[in-house]
Amino acid sequence: MSYIQYKKEEFIGELIITRLEALNALNSMVLDELSAVLDEVMQDDIRVLILSGAGEKAFAAGADIAEMEQLTASEAVGFCQKGNDVMDQIESLPVPVIAVVGGYALGGGCELALSCDIRLAAEQAVFGFPEVSLGIVPGYGGLHRLSRLIGSGKAKKLIFTAARIKAEEALAIGLVDQLCPREKLSEEARTLAEQIAANAPVAVKNSKKVINSSMGLTLKESRYLEVEEFADCFNTQDQSNAMEAFLKRLGPVSFAGK
Repeated sequence: MSYIQYKKEEFIGELIITRLEALNALNSMVLDELSAVLDEVMQDDIRVLILSGAGEKAFAAGADIAEMEQLTASEAVGFCQKGNDVMDQIESLPVPVIAVVGGYALGGGCELALSCDIRLAAEQAVFGFPEVSLGIVPGYGGLHRLSRLIGSGKAKKLIFTAARIKAEEALAIGLVDQLCPREKLSEEARTLAEQIAANAPVAVKNSKKVINSSMGLTLKESRYLEVEEFADCFNTQDQSNAMEAFLKRLGPVSFAGK
């Protein structure tokens, strides 16, 4: 049984987790298939990837508790590492990834959204980290990604209380980047993806590389990396064509990705 659907239209890829009977919960089979599909996706010529969960109830309800319940400590290491590897795989994709959250994004599901670059959510979406109420801690990168995104104080409050928050509060604390009605969620995600895909792909990829890499660097080190990626753009025909069109007032250009 396939739990991951992938389709591509022009330069935009869309990946959908389809485990409806478990609210798209992330078990080992889902994670393995997701990892394999992501490898295939990067062989495709895309400029943006949209990631969503099937159905209206959940983006991903979390890691699969039924699978975790009987794990030994040594087995838990492998389960945790598998999830971490997939989240790192998503975060390190060279193209921007948009999470489209239509319902529950809890625990591992929230960590999945955090591994993406931009998060769009329906007004009915719910976020949270229930792990400490289950006797564990977030294990798919949520402890560090959440604190980096919204600050350690807000992250600690959300994780220590195991509280669920609505989309409006998630937007207010910076966990979500945009809200919209559920019926317009796919349309808004597509519009955003098209806006990104219309720009020079090398420049977008280089921008993502610097932003992500700078998390572990000093300001001085990050500046050097920015200079490198800025200069790299001048090796592309896209840069030359776009600047020439701007100076000659020729209007927008179509980028070839070279």
